[in-house]
Amino acid sequence: MKKPLLVLLILTTLLGFSQKKKKILIESKSQVIEAATKELDFAMQAPEGSIFLFAREHQIKGGYTFDISIHEKGKTASVFCDSREGGSVAMQNKLKDFIKEFQYYFKMPKGKKYKFTYIFKFN
Repeated sequence: MKKPLLVLLILTTLLGFSQKKKKILIESKSQVIEAATKELDFAMQAPEGSIFLFAREHQIKGGYTFDISIHEKGKTASVFCDSREGGSVAMQNKLKDFIKEFQYYFKMPKGKKYKFTYIFKFN
């Protein structure tokens, strides 16, 4: 009798861990841009930020101003490089591709797409 209870407990625990965290819904454009900027700022921080680690691994240097569009489920819709200071086109494109796959921890109203500018600076 204890064996089925133990199996049920283990399955319940595993299912709980495998479920995705629900993303919060942000509706106003200013709040979406603020949240996205904060998430990018966090990802740029040493020593464990995902963008920081990517830049270190690929030896990305310089400054890049990107226009970033995000839509519905916190996905990056498009990335356009506005300007570059230092670095190279190859570094710019690697960073752009990485940002294109970046996932935000919020979602937006269906059909909405917001654009903002973010400056990435690497030493």
